[in-house]
Parts: sequence; structure tokens; C-alpha cells
Amino acid sequence: MASEVFYRKWRPQTLSEVVGQQPVTQTLRHAVESGKIAHAYLFCGPRGTGKTSMARILAKAVNCPNKAGGEPCNSCDMCRSVTEGRALDVIEIDAASNRGIDEIRSLREKTNYAPSLARYKVYIIDEVHMLTEAACNALLKTLEEPPPHVIFVLATTEAHKVLTTIVSRCQRFNFHRLRQTEIMDKLKLICKKEGIRVEPSALELIARAATGSLRDAENILQQMIAYYGNRIELGQIQAELGIGRDSRVRELARCVVSRDVAAGLKTVNSLNSDGVDLRQFNMGLVEYLRGLLLAKSGCGEALDITSEDLAEMNNLATNAPMDYLLKAVKSFSGIDFRSDSYSALSLEMALLDCVLSSQAGQEQPTMTPAPEIVHAPEVTKAPEGVGVDVPVASAPDRVGTEDASEVLTAAGTSEIAGKETPQDIDYVRGRWREFIKSLRGEGSSGNLDAFLRSACDPVGLEDDTLVLGFYYSFHMEKIEDAKYRHLVEKKLKEVFGRPYKVRCVLVDSKKEVPSQPRTQNPVIKAALEMGARISEQESLS
Repeated sequence: MASEVFYRKWRPQTLSEVVGQQPVTQTLRHAVESGKIAHAYLFCGPRGTGKTSMARILAKAVNCPNKAGGEPCNSCDMCRSVTEGRALDVIEIDAASNRGIDEIRSLREKTNYAPSLARYKVYIIDEVHMLTEAACNALLKTLEEPPPHVIFVLATTEAHKVLTTIVSRCQRFNFHRLRQTEIMDKLKLICKKEGIRVEPSALELIARAATGSLRDAENILQQMIAYYGNRIELGQIQAELGIGRDSRVRELARCVVSRDVAAGLKTVNSLNSDGVDLRQFNMGLVEYLRGLLLAKSGCGEALDITSEDLAEMNNLATNAPMDYLLKAVKSFSGIDFRSDSYSALSLEMALLDCVLSSQAGQEQPTMTPAPEIVHAPEVTKAPEGVGVDVPVASAPDRVGTEDASEVLTAAGTSEIAGKETPQDIDYVRGRWREFIKSLRGEGSSGNLDAFLRSACDPVGLEDDTLVLGFYYSFHMEKIEDAKYRHLVEKKLKEVFGRPYKVRCVLVDSKKEVPSQPRTQNPVIKAALEMGARISEQESLS
């Protein structure tokens, strides 16, 4: 018989055993003790934070005949049946697999039947945001006025996707990610009970890699035990998770703060050569840079670190301005590893971006003195209607007509640049990549740019409406969704400075979008009218 996985074997069985959610457990304990049970609860929060465990404990507590202090006894037949998953009156439904209206109609019919053995029928609906809109509407009436013997517990990792009409009919509890110390305490308890010897630094690394999910941490620990046995060391955890030693995170952070490009690039390439998971390493680096930013702000107590690490961060942060640390955090947190998580180029570019941009702001370029001019230039009026005075050298100082043409071109172009550039479809196409890049990190999953990159092209501009031609209906339907359309239109206004509406159309295949001749560009056209000439034209083919 296969051994039971840790996250099930060590699942909490009382409200007091639930890790890191004291506000929720205290409220529910008081509700059970006083008998003031709500008919519907909504548990929201990241994965692995105890939502389903809390729902099962609540189901035991409200039905336990021997409960004390709002806690189930865990020894009666009812408690044992719920713990073992055989209680007929505690029904768990996975909304990701049973998301249709037929399943919800069946549920509504069954709620009318009295419980078999328990006092309350408890329906636990996991990932409730996966229900279809029709199914949610079918559930509304039952949630609002359920039979007195029914309690609903809804759980979700994406509360923003749950209909507000459902949220308003429930008591909502927000579960937060667990702190590293809370995860480490639970892992130490498991190791003690299981007879496992693990270095504290190894448990700390597991807790950090779990990013606030106790279930993920327990799974990582069990994976390490299966591979290395009952004695686990830090190096083994690092090798298995593909994470470089913490010293290299600090080493690269020191290179960033000291603006040492050469040493920083050397560190990055050593990571790449050693096969370190660059995505995981960058997560650690961003977290460390964030710590430096908080330490610089005087909020070091908000960090979940030891006093020695905090002292080191405070010492390092004193050598960096606040705006530079902010730039560093933005540069490294903006790295997109979705396309290639094995290349060190993204880390190298982020390092150079924050270091060189800071140097550009500090160092002033050396100015070379202009050659002395004996004769002051005359001011010649531009052709009528142009409205710009162009300095032209007097006859003895003229070298040739080429110089005069260059001066005219420069003056005319600068005057045009000072005015608002007319925006047509070619202008939008010219800045389309910049616009796509600005969408990075937007959307519920942070990948809104992926639905536009290489999936569509701007094909027309009709007054204040931008027409986007999509090659696949999947991408077009995503952007036509009201919430995504709103984000796209909002970002269009930020990038182009004008409020554009978006209209989506489906095109047959990806073709090169024709562009106007360069001489039709309003800036170039105006410059040509003033006497400028095109000395070289770059081919676009």
C-alpha cells in the first residue's frame, strides 16, 4: 500500500492547528461556540494556505456532538467519518470538473433532502470561480435562502473572478500567504515526528521556495526524503531545486549596489555555467533587493529575516540612493523568463540597464568648445506660411549649398518636432512594439502582452477607433473581453497620449501590412516643402 503524502497525513484536524490564519480561525471558533453559524462562507486566498482544510474542520465542528470551545473532538463517529472522507452529509465538489448548470441543478435538488446522520449538510465547493456564468446564476437563489440544514463553504484562489452577487451572499474570509517562519515550524514538527534529520538552513530554503504555500513546502520535503533518505543537507536541496547558494545572491546584489558591471557579469555567467535555475535565482535576487529597499526606507522590521541578515542589509543599503534601489528592483523584477529561462542575457541586460542608466544621470558629458566664428550669420525668413526663421551663413562663410540644405533640414524638422505629431496608422505601427512591451505584467495572469504579440497587427485607424486584425479567434475573443479591452484602451492612452477605442476583426492570414511611402509621412512631407531633401532612404524590404 502506498504511503500517504505529507500534506494529507499532516493536514490540521482542529482550528488551532491551522498555520498562519489566526484571524480566520478565531472568528470561526467563536461562531461555532456561540451557535451563530452563517449559511454560506467564502474562503479566498493563494493555494496551499489551508482553505479546504479549514472547510473540513468547520464541517466537523458544526456537526460534532462533543465539541468544546468551538473545536471538534475528533474522537466521535461523526468527526472520524469526516476526517476519513466517508461522511455522507459532507459533500466536496470540484468546480473545475463540475462547472456546468446541470451539476448545480442536481446540487440544488439534493439540498432539499434532510441530512442522513449529521445536524447540517455541508457543501464544500472548491475553485468556485471555475463555475460557468449560468451555473453561478443557478446557485444564487440557493445561496441566498438555503434550507436551514445546509451550509455552503466556497473556496477560490481567484476571488476577483467570483460573481459579486455570490460574494455578497457569503461571509468572506481572506487567507494570506504563510510566513517563512510559520512554514519552517510546521516542517520541523513533521521532521521530528517522522524521524528526519534536516539542517535548519535547508528547511529555510524549502520554505523560501514554497513562496507562502505550506502544501508546496510539504511536497518538496517529501520529494527530498524520497531521493536522499532521512538525512538531508543544504547542498542537496540546492542541487535538487536548481538554486545557487545564497552567497551568490548577495554577491550579485553587492555588485548592483556598487555598480560593478564586470564583477556582476562574472557572477551571472558563473550561475549559467553551473546550471543554476536562473528564474529561481532571480526570484531570490529580487527579494533581496526588495529587502535593501525596505531597509533603506527604515522598514527593515517588515522583513522575515534574522537580525544578522538585517544588519548586513542596512550596511549595504547605506551605499545606495533610494531611487537607484528602486530602479534595480524594477529592472530585475521585469525580466520575462517565459521565452527562454536558460539564457543569462536577461540578467545581464537588467544589470547593465540599472547601472548604466544611473551613471548617465550622474555624469555630465564633456562639452567640446565650438570653433570661433568671425562673421555672425544673417537671419533669412523662411517661405511664407512656414513660420520659422532659418539662420543662413553670409556669402564669405558659405562652404556650399549642401551645408545650407542641412541647416534648413535641421531647423525645419526641429520646428515640426515641437508641434504635436499627427497620428495615423503608420505612426501607430511604428510604436506598436513599444506599446506591446508596455502591457507586460498587465492582466490577471500578467501576460496580456502575449495575446497581442505576433497575434495581431493594427490594420486601420478610424477617427478615435483603432482596428486590430487578429489571425486567430482565440486571441480576438480574449481582447474583446471587457476587462482586457479596458486595459488595452487604457494603455493606448498612456503610450500614444490619445484616447483610442479598440475594434477587433479577424483576418485570413498574417500578411505584411502595407505602409504609406515615406514621402507621405507628415513630418518628412513638411520638411520637404521647406526645402529639405532626402539624402539616403533605407529600404524596408
